[in-house]
Amino acid sequence: MARLQDAGAEPAPERLAQELALLAVKADVREELDRLRGHVEAARALLSAKGPVGRKLDFLTQEFNREANTLCSKAGSAALTAIGLDLKVVIDQLREQAQNVE
Repeated sequence: MARLQDAGAEPAPERLAQELALLAVKADVREELDRLRGHVEAARALLSAKGPVGRKLDFLTQEFNREANTLCSKAGSAALTAIGLDLKVVIDQLREQAQNVE
């Protein structure tokens, strides 16, 4: 926006509103955080379940990774990116452990 104004361009208010709405949607990570919470609940349920759960845990780690990747791609700050990368390390550790579970 600042570059447009510096160049002397004035975008139409409707277009500006559309662009701002798109940026807001891209930056909103609530959906990913909600899904991560759901995955954590599912993992806890699997860990307390009877019977073989290794494959299910392995699949769940793939879902965790999808959300972590989306968080990193939406990160608007270095701090959020660092948290996302730390999360990916923990998810990989969980995946390694899940492969050892029957």
